[in-house]
Amino acid sequence: MSEVQMKVLAAVIIKDERYLVCQRPKAKRHGECWEFPGGKLESNESHLDAATRELKEELDLTVTAVGNCLYSASDPGSPFVVDFYEVMVTGTPKLLEHTDLRWLKLEELSSINLAPTDAAFVKHLRPHER
Repeated sequence: MSEVQMKVLAAVIIKDERYLVCQRPKAKRHGECWEFPGGKLESNESHLDAATRELKEELDLTVTAVGNCLYSASDPGSPFVVDFYEVMVTGTPKLLEHTDLRWLKLEELSSINLAPTDAAFVKHLRPHER
């Protein structure tokens, strides 16, 4: 019998050609790794609703729109399927759950310790890197 897959939204927030990434708390799965912020979709929740709820809870940001899905992949060793969506926001991010945050250029994202699925997304954006 196959495991039930759980959808996770990862918000790809870009400002001035820099991507917002956040460091996960040490005690959580993939602790201290960097990720694109977001979280699990609740039952019957749209991507817009999930992004609005998660980014308010985690970073005190207001979502203004959710764009296209840029990438989707299963998270190794878990039932999660992570969908990376373009998300437009207003506000200044505050650390309400994460231990740190950074605005990094695409080429800088490969130099930090990303969670596995987030690293796969960055590789998808920069396919010429190994």
